[in-house]
Amino acid sequence: MLRYAADFLGHGRVVAVPTDTVYGLAADPFNLSAIAAIYRAKGRPESRALPILVNSVQQAMLLARDVPTNFLRLADEFWPGELTIVVDAAHRLPLKVTGNTGRIALRWPRSAVIAGLIEEVGAPITGTSANISGHPSCTSGVEVLEQLGACLPLILDAGALGSNLASTIIVLRDDSWKIVREGLIPTADIEKFLSKS
Repeated sequence: MLRYAADFLGHGRVVAVPTDTVYGLAADPFNLSAIAAIYRAKGRPESRALPILVNSVQQAMLLARDVPTNFLRLADEFWPGELTIVVDAAHRLPLKVTGNTGRIALRWPRSAVIAGLIEEVGAPITGTSANISGHPSCTSGVEVLEQLGACLPLILDAGALGSNLASTIIVLRDDSWKIVREGLIPTADIEKFLSKS
């Protein structure tokens, strides 16, 4: 099934996949028509960047530029897991993926499905939540079908996921950091970790 999904991604299509948090929309982040299809399906403003899912810190480093020290510290502590880290994007990434901000949100999920799909594709994939913008995140394949079924050629259905919380998002700039969304990892846990010298 993962090879089947990877074939869709290789042809510029968007598929829904289960992650370790909520269902997400996977596509090739270097394919501009696939990126446009995600924005259309979600009704998401194109000024908002699309998160990118990776399966190693090294893969993430290839997508980032001028990586702050805290990036590696956070990745070593919380990846794979429910933390999304926003940093400056490498110039090789299409500006459209960054929402024209030049910044990219990276995450290495704790998900065998995502790890396997990235392995099949041989590259990172997008990982924005599989829902219409402004609607609740989907925690089952059925919910994805109800919201986005008409827009997607494939939904990898792993049943209901254990949580309806998304990942926690932290933005890094040089030595400064800011939590912009608290999700499965409490802000207090990150504050405690980053306060260690």
